[in-house]
Amino acid sequence: MRYCIVGAGFSGSIMARALAENGHDILLIDERSHVAGNCHTTRDAETGVMVHHYGPHIFHTSSDRVWNYINRFGSFRPYINRVKAQSGGRVYSLPINLLTINQFFGTTLRPDEARAFIAAKADRSITEPRSFEEQALSMIGPELYEAFFHGYTLKQWGLSPKKLPASILKRLPVRFNYDDNYFNHTHQGIPEDGYTAIVENILNHPKIERALGTRFEDVKETFHHVFYTGPIDRFFGFPLGRLGYRTLDFERFTAEGDYQGTAVMNYCDRAVPYTRVSEHKHFAPWEADKLERTVCFREYSRLANENDIPYYPIRLVQEQDMLAAYVDMARKTKGVSFLGRLGTYRYLDMDVSIGEALDAVDTTLAALRDNSDIPSFFVNPLP
Repeated sequence: MRYCIVGAGFSGSIMARALAENGHDILLIDERSHVAGNCHTTRDAETGVMVHHYGPHIFHTSSDRVWNYINRFGSFRPYINRVKAQSGGRVYSLPINLLTINQFFGTTLRPDEARAFIAAKADRSITEPRSFEEQALSMIGPELYEAFFHGYTLKQWGLSPKKLPASILKRLPVRFNYDDNYFNHTHQGIPEDGYTAIVENILNHPKIERALGTRFEDVKETFHHVFYTGPIDRFFGFPLGRLGYRTLDFERFTAEGDYQGTAVMNYCDRAVPYTRVSEHKHFAPWEADKLERTVCFREYSRLANENDIPYYPIRLVQEQDMLAAYVDMARKTKGVSFLGRLGTYRYLDMDVSIGEALDAVDTTLAALRDNSDIPSFFVNPLP
């Protein structure tokens, strides 16, 4: 049987590989000219730096299954994400930790003292935070919120933090020690040869046919089943309108040597128009000192238009209602399954996308063995 996979990112590539290994013929379609989706990496011709074309991607997971799977197809080097932030003309360490607290308030607090100090600043009248702002005020109080989150969030989302859900901030840790590792996961790293090389290895199978630079809408062939990782509203032709996304613009510049001394510098002040600067040689510290030049990207966030790359689903009330209607349409459509970040209109870290794709493979292969229907969704896209 012949299957169509729409999208050559991790979700689609993992499904393609599994079906091919089980003897099925695959047509993998992507309208871009390359594989790996937003994880696409190449060597910069001018500087020799391995560049993450659609923004930095640091791999982190506590799932042994996900870690073991991706290591089948490439070698990872250890990498710890240590973010710095500029606020009010000073540089701090993120996520907020004991060093950040002591730097910001000019104190020398111990962990237990800092915990009590921040608890006294937190707004205890907010018992059930409904917005991003309420979540922040209930966690860290007004000073740290204004310094590190208010302006940055306005730039990133184009909305007042009072209108954003509290769930966005729940992903960010606050630590009362000097640990500045941005993530808590067991496995953290960067692929030595970049993410595109890993996806190329996943797709290296004789039963996988690629059609890059191809729109699914232009394919006339009929398939046994379609696995669609593109935007769910696009699959139906946007009859109910377009789901809202934020997109990113990147301003590239080069310099001699080392420009900022770290991989990521956040700019928290609202007056600075960009959200952060990433210096990509620092994502490969094992080779950074060998490179004489460096390449950096200023990152600007804005509302996605029709022809923009969708990055972050907004998921406000109007998007939730529209999504529910599209999900209902999808469940009534035979012969197609939706998966991945765009197919389910959810923000997903890379490891979660891979884990969900592996689970989708399990469900799909079981359905094929049992001669039963492959589900429209492998996770519930609705909150």
